[in-house]
Amino acid sequence: MADFIVAVTGGVASGKSAATRAFEALGIPVADADVAARAVVEPGQPALAAIRSRFGDAFIQADGRLDRAAMRERVFADPAAKTALESLLHPLIRAWLQAACRQAVGPYVVTAIPLLAEGGARATYPWLDRVLVVDVPAPVQVARLVQRDGGSSDMAARMVAAQASRAARLAIADDVIVNDGSLDQLHDAVRLLHPRYLALAAGRG
Repeated sequence: MADFIVAVTGGVASGKSAATRAFEALGIPVADADVAARAVVEPGQPALAAIRSRFGDAFIQADGRLDRAAMRERVFADPAAKTALESLLHPLIRAWLQAACRQAVGPYVVTAIPLLAEGGARATYPWLDRVLVVDVPAPVQVARLVQRDGGSSDMAARMVAAQASRAARLAIADDVIVNDGSLDQLHDAVRLLHPRYLALAAGRG
């Protein structure tokens, strides 16, 4: 069981997923909030029943699964619906992540939480031991989004602006990787942090 938990967070197109894959390559288990978000709305889970009760059968597919496309459209158009959905899901996602971290086997565990700054940081995740922010300048985020998604720079800029500010993310960081270079440089940065986390975890033990 891993007793030392490192959260990895960052803005859209910052390289969070690449960073967590680099930790996995070093043998460190990863608990991912995106996986948690899917798991808690599987058929038979309380969240799905709560969504059906709150939003109606129109958001449940014939196979009993959540209609993600319909739900995305609803919350995009209705801020109150977005707030209601988040109030249902976020506590369950946090509980899923905490359980996954506690059950992980390794010297420490990494949990990928993209919206950590937006979600209350340590106030709502008091069980985190360390926060690693993968940081990039906003123009780099915009350029990567345009390249990744093929959309306009204006749309990419709006996506970046819709998230917590760079300053807000850096304010919650214990460690920072500035990921404005190559993938190899990102991997090198993770490899440099790895011994520090091993030492911190050993000290906790």
